[in-house]
Amino acid sequence: MSAVTADLAPPFSLPRHAGTLGVLAVAYLVVPFIGSSYLFEAILLPFLALSLAGVGLNILTGYAGQVSLGSAAFMAVGAFAAYNFNLRVEGLPLVASIVLAGLSAAAVGLVFGLPSLRLRGFYLAVSTLAAQFFVQWALTKFSWFSNNSASGVIDAPPLSLAGLSFEGPVGRYLFALTVVAGLTFLAYRLVSSQTGRNFIAVRDNETAARIIGVPVLRTKLLAFAISSFIIGVAGVLWAFAYLRTVEPAGFNLDRSFQILFIVIIGGLASIRGAFFGAALIVVFPLVLSRLGSFLLGDVFDSGVLDMTQRIVIGALIILFLILEPDGLVALWDRLKSRITAAFRRA
Repeated sequence: MSAVTADLAPPFSLPRHAGTLGVLAVAYLVVPFIGSSYLFEAILLPFLALSLAGVGLNILTGYAGQVSLGSAAFMAVGAFAAYNFNLRVEGLPLVASIVLAGLSAAAVGLVFGLPSLRLRGFYLAVSTLAAQFFVQWALTKFSWFSNNSASGVIDAPPLSLAGLSFEGPVGRYLFALTVVAGLTFLAYRLVSSQTGRNFIAVRDNETAARIIGVPVLRTKLLAFAISSFIIGVAGVLWAFAYLRTVEPAGFNLDRSFQILFIVIIGGLASIRGAFFGAALIVVFPLVLSRLGSFLLGDVFDSGVLDMTQRIVIGALIILFLILEPDGLVALWDRLKSRITAAFRRA
């Protein structure tokens, strides 16, 4: 079964999703008790935020076929919108601030998704760069967004959900995990519905989709809105749960490319692929740093690490596009099938 077919399989069934439920059980019941602060701060929190951003971009690019290079801009909108809603609306629950931040990102995504009604492919990708540059410029130019901070830096408010406080590495991890799990489940149900099938129809052939009655223009804008909403919430997690303080420069073009790489490496049109890709993107630099320091010592400094990381990631993307376009999730499914077949033969 292909990655696309697997993620479009309908209705939630317990046997089929036993693996996912097992992972969630370990994530909630085991990891908080055995994980170190380093594991939460350096690995799990960025992994969760980037995974959610990858899920959002995959809905737009993988399922709906609309290429975007402005994902970091929508993360920035979500982070700064949540900050301002929480700051300026007295008594507003944090959950409401996050939802409103996602809706703000969705509104911005709709505006910058309008060119998709006329443009496709490379031209659409270039047009989405306008969102990246405009949002970063606006957040830097107008100090109101950062509460008149001279540096443009915003600080996260205390995290609380349903009266429970989520402070410290473990608390922030559980907060992020809950948000990511909830939105990922909703995204899975979305792409398994008629709306998801409309996305794929538009991606595969707009003319054929229009002939069979798919509202192409509305479907494209809906994909931009839903994708931007999820990416905006990912921006809130990046700022509030992971970094705790962030500036507009933290959501630059490099971040947009990073999210795009997550989708390509993990697997297009696959919800699971976003998590596979994010795991590689987050863990790989740490492994590369340890390995480089062990082999080369002080010669392997931060500059060499950054350049080596870019080279290797670029090579991996080329290899995946040529040898395995469906990404890591397809490799995982193939490996799992072989192991299952081996056990059956035994």
